[in-house]
Amino acid sequence: MTEVDLRMPLPSPPYLTESSVTKVERKACGARDNGQRPRVLVLADVCNPDWPSLPVVGYNYAKALSEVADVTVATQVRNRPNIERDGLGRAQVVYLDTEWIAAPIHRLGTLIRRGGATGWTTQIAMEYPSYLAFEWAAWRHFRGRLRKGEFDVIHRITPMSPTLPSLMASLSTVPFVLGPLNGGLPWPSAFQAELKREREWLSWVRDAYKLLPFRRATLNKAAAILAAFDHTIADLPARLSGKIVDFPEVGVDPARFSAERPPKRERKTILFAGRLVPYKLPEVIVGAFARSDILRRHRLVVVGDGPERSRLEQMIAEHRLQDCVELLGQRTQREVGAIMRDAEIFAFPSIRELGAGVVVEAMACGMACVVVDYGAPGALIGPDRGVKVALGDHQSLIAGYCRELESLVLSPERIAMLGAAASQHARAHYDWDSKAGKTLEVYHWARNPSGPKPDFWAQT
Repeated sequence: MTEVDLRMPLPSPPYLTESSVTKVERKACGARDNGQRPRVLVLADVCNPDWPSLPVVGYNYAKALSEVADVTVATQVRNRPNIERDGLGRAQVVYLDTEWIAAPIHRLGTLIRRGGATGWTTQIAMEYPSYLAFEWAAWRHFRGRLRKGEFDVIHRITPMSPTLPSLMASLSTVPFVLGPLNGGLPWPSAFQAELKREREWLSWVRDAYKLLPFRRATLNKAAAILAAFDHTIADLPARLSGKIVDFPEVGVDPARFSAERPPKRERKTILFAGRLVPYKLPEVIVGAFARSDILRRHRLVVVGDGPERSRLEQMIAEHRLQDCVELLGQRTQREVGAIMRDAEIFAFPSIRELGAGVVVEAMACGMACVVVDYGAPGALIGPDRGVKVALGDHQSLIAGYCRELESLVLSPERIAMLGAAASQHARAHYDWDSKAGKTLEVYHWARNPSGPKPDFWAQT
C-alpha cells in the first residue's frame, strides 16, 4: 500500500521505481491470465464499503473489476480504514492524501447547506477544486508507470457527476474510460416547494458547469463514456454519440440482496427505504395509508432518516397510523437486505432519482416495485416487473400510489409474478459480476475502437 501526501515534496519523476513495495503490490494482483487481463488504473476518490450511495457503489464496482482485470485503485486516504478492514478483492490500492483541501471544502459545503442531507448540487459544485487536486495527485504518483506502458486503460469510476471533469484524460495517452456518469435530470415543475426545501439553489444555473476548465478536453479525450439512462445521455453533446455507451451505474450485491421470499401471509409489508429528504417524498406513502382502509389492514415500514422524519411522525399521529406504520430509522446495507427479503412490496415515490440503486436492490430481492415514472426508476421498471405511477402533482401521486398499492395487496399472485420477473432482470443486468464483464467489453473496445461499440440493451 502507498500513500501520497501533497503537502510533502515528491521525488523528481520518474519517482515510481521497481521498489519492493511495487513488487509486493503487483504480486497481490495475481497473474494476468496469459496476458488477457487488461491492466487498469481505476480512479475512485469515493470508494468505501460502509458509506451509502456513491461510496459503496464505487467500492463494489472496483472490487468486481478486480476479478476480471489487473486493477490498481487510486482512492482518497479517508477510505483507508474501511477498505483495509474488508479488502478490495484482488485490487492493488493506493491512497492519496488531499485532505488539506478536501476536508475544509467539505466542511464549508456542509455549513452552506445547513447540514449534510440536502443541497447536493451545491456540494458537487464546491468539490471541483478538491477533485482536481485528487487527480493531480494521481498523475504525479502514476505518471512514471503510465509512461512506461504499465497500464492499458485508465478508468474513472467516481465521481459520477458529469459536472466534474478529469485532468488525467488530457495528461495521459493511455485510453481513458469515463463513467458511469449520471446527471442532467430536470427538476419536475410541480414540486417547487420541495426544490426550496432541498436548498438546490444552484439548479437554476446548473448548465454553467459546461464552461468550466478541463470539461471539453475530458469529453474529447475520453475513448469511451459510460452514461446512465437517457437523461444523462441527453445532457451530453450529441457529437459524442459515437463513444457513449448506455451503462447505468447501479448494481447489486447478491450476497446481500437475494430473492428469498417470506412465507405467504395475509398482512403484506410495504417498504420505503431511502433518505428522508423532500425529493424522495416519503410522505406520499404515509398519505396513501391515511386515506385507505384497505392499506391500513397491512403494514408500512420506513427505513431511513433525515429532515423529513418529524413530518412523517406528525402525519402518523394525526391519522392514527401507529398500528400500521413503523419508522425504523437508519440501517446498514446488510440490515436493509434482510428487511427487503421480508417484505412484499417496495413503494418509492422519489421524483428526481438519478440512479435509484435502492430500486435495483428491491428488484433483486423479488419485491413488486411501485415507482414514479420519471428518471431512473421509470427506466428500471418495465410493465412485467413492476408498476409505474404517472408523474403529477403531490395529490395525484398520493391518489396513484393509493390505487396501485390497494390493487397489489388484493392480488398476491400479481405481487409474486412481478417480483419474480424483477429479480430475474436485476440478476441478469445489475449483478456486479455481470457489470464487470460488460465493462471488460468496453475496455477492449476503448483499446480497439475500430470494432463495434458495445450495446448491452439490444436484446432487452
